[in-house]
Amino acid sequence: MVGIRRSRTGDGARLVEIWREAVDATHDFLTPEDRLAIGNEVQEFLPLAPLWVAVDEHDRAIGFMHVEAEKMEALFVDPEFHGQGVGRALVAHALRALPAVKTAVNEQNLKAVGFYEHIGFVRTGRSPVDDQGRAYPLIHMRLARD
Repeated sequence: MVGIRRSRTGDGARLVEIWREAVDATHDFLTPEDRLAIGNEVQEFLPLAPLWVAVDEHDRAIGFMHVEAEKMEALFVDPEFHGQGVGRALVAHALRALPAVKTAVNEQNLKAVGFYEHIGFVRTGRSPVDDQGRAYPLIHMRLARD
């Protein structure tokens, strides 16, 4: 059973660990230099960010989501829990409070694109670079309430 709660001060190290493991499992398209630079940015940002955290029955973080306005800025799940409904539970949680959710996904991350399409997101556009201007195209997607 997946629980969802707000992030806490003590979650920072575990959330960075989840990010690293998830990126290592899904982002093989990143150059080593970009992986290191992004990792440094994430290590500074994540522990302080207001996140929704998916937890197991022992309150151990197994995934997280960062939402601003209607945009899901980040969704990462510990690879050990991929395919077990954690990401879907986080998205469902966001939809309980929002009329719609938008996101942008690295085009090269085919598993993530497939996940979002599988749960009902549709493509709404494409950018040739990521939000930091790196040469990693993004697919913009939206999920609206039925």
